[in-house]
Amino acid sequence: MDGRPRLVGMAIIYDAELIPSKSELLIQWLPRQTWFSGDAAELVLLGAFRFDDPAGEVGMETHLLRVGERTYQVPLTYRSVPLAGAEEFLVTTMEHSVLGTRWIYDATADPVYVGELAAALLAGKPQAQEMLDVGESRQKLPETARISGSGTSDAGLPELSVGVPTTTDSVTSIPAGPLNFVVLRELDTTRTLNHEDSLTATWDGQTTPVVIAVAFTV
Repeated sequence: MDGRPRLVGMAIIYDAELIPSKSELLIQWLPRQTWFSGDAAELVLLGAFRFDDPAGEVGMETHLLRVGERTYQVPLTYRSVPLAGAEEFLVTTMEHSVLGTRWIYDATADPVYVGELAAALLAGKPQAQEMLDVGESRQKLPETARISGSGTSDAGLPELSVGVPTTTDSVTSIPAGPLNFVVLRELDTTRTLNHEDSLTATWDGQTTPVVIAVAFTV
């Protein structure tokens, strides 16, 4: 944290050197995932969006990628200290020239991400507005992807007890007490999928909403 006021729903982006870069870590990590197919070196970033951690500690960014004819979503969390019990889901560590060492995780195993996914999906919480930190001021960054949840702001959220995610084919299931969240790793951009409780995304060149996650009552 840099000591300056931080508005709710804001994600602070620093003009910083990252080692490895986000593209580099994705190129290294994706081929090790059972749900991924193709040459990761050919990945194209279609867009990205962030959730806001109310505590201001955990960065959460979902990357939307194209590799060949396939479209993927890769949600990551960025932490200043390791996440206890999540060694299996560690993507890598990163050196950030402003924030120092960052531990990067597959976000589906991070309870902060799951809580914000629930808020976006079930209660319509908007994505975080990204603000670029430029010395003494902050500049609003344009959205490269836009999300929409099926819920409304007056919807209550149940108490969640986040468990260990499991992945079958290209679908990751996250047990969370009374709910089970499903995060789609490979996205179907060619047709509209209908589900009562869902989170969708659009990006430049993709005006038809694409389902990226759903929730089921256990």
